[in-house]
Amino acid sequence: QVQLQESGPGLVEPSQTLSLTCDVSGGSMSNNKYFWNWIRQPPGKGLEWIGYISSTYGTFYSPSLKSRMSISRDNSKKTMYLQMNNLKAEDTAVYYCNSIRPVAAESWGQGTQVNVSS
Repeated sequence: QVQLQESGPGLVEPSQTLSLTCDVSGGSMSNNKYFWNWIRQPPGKGLEWIGYISSTYGTFYSPSLKSRMSISRDNSKKTMYLQMNNLKAEDTAVYYCNSIRPVAAESWGQGTQVNVSS
């Protein structure tokens, strides 16, 4: 069973860059059957998919966020990263990492709160 743990700075000022980390255990990030996702939930709103990285398909992003987001990973460290540029107040949310093996398994981290405020 894959286990995921997000971490990040918590509070960031507008226009700055934020990096989040997702540590993976219990599975191999190089497994080509998995999609590794970042998803967020703004306060009072539903889940919003940000993008994924996979061994087979590379990276793919939500069109509305693509210009400011970058997902990468280090398989040897079993870590996935999310970089967000030019942060805005509306980026305030709980950010989750997620792993999906279609039709087989799905795991979620507990989430990390990101507040964008001056």
